[in-house]
Amino acid sequence: MSVFSEVSTTDLVTQIARQITEAIVTGHLKPGERLTELQLSRQFGTSRAPVREAARLLESQGLVTFSPRRGFFVRTFSASEMRDIYELRIGLELHAGYLAVERATDADIAALEKQLGRLYGTAGQASIETQIFEDFAFHRMICKASGNARLIRVYDELATEMRAGITLIGKIYDDPQRMAETHEPIMDALRKRDGDELREALRYHIAVARDAVVALFEELEKGV
Repeated sequence: MSVFSEVSTTDLVTQIARQITEAIVTGHLKPGERLTELQLSRQFGTSRAPVREAARLLESQGLVTFSPRRGFFVRTFSASEMRDIYELRIGLELHAGYLAVERATDADIAALEKQLGRLYGTAGQASIETQIFEDFAFHRMICKASGNARLIRVYDELATEMRAGITLIGKIYDDPQRMAETHEPIMDALRKRDGDELREALRYHIAVARDAVVALFEELEKGV
């Protein structure tokens, strides 16, 4: 007797969770907005069960919250929560950079160069959601170059929370061109495979982003 049961060739829960996640990080679902199971099930063309399971999955990932007798709601973020997320990100990416210096292939470096070009290409010409996506794609490539699959998984969870939070405030830098330029010291250190320089560049880069995001959240909380 098998301990496993048959699974559908189409994973409805994962697909629904992915689409809801994208709606959250792009701002189509707002913080505090209720996820109505009946309405969503009609939109997805499914029963309510996979929608409910998808919501529970997103709750475990920190994107939605559950209130008894009220249902699931898109999570709201505070300034202190964003600070915690960014501080964890600093530790994670510094270690990823340490590993990437040793393990990155020439193809990895070339892919990062190409992604940096995309960052410049989106500056001032794309939506804030696209700019954020391309920014996090660059940093994810560093994590991928570390060769540590679990590290990438943790980064993806953090990135989803950060994208949702940043979309809420609508910006990080007033000058998107400057945002692209701030990645140059990181790229330069990667080209030279200088671990100390890379860690310092990453630490400074992420700390500046943290301070900017937290300050904007504090303004939001004060109603400025």
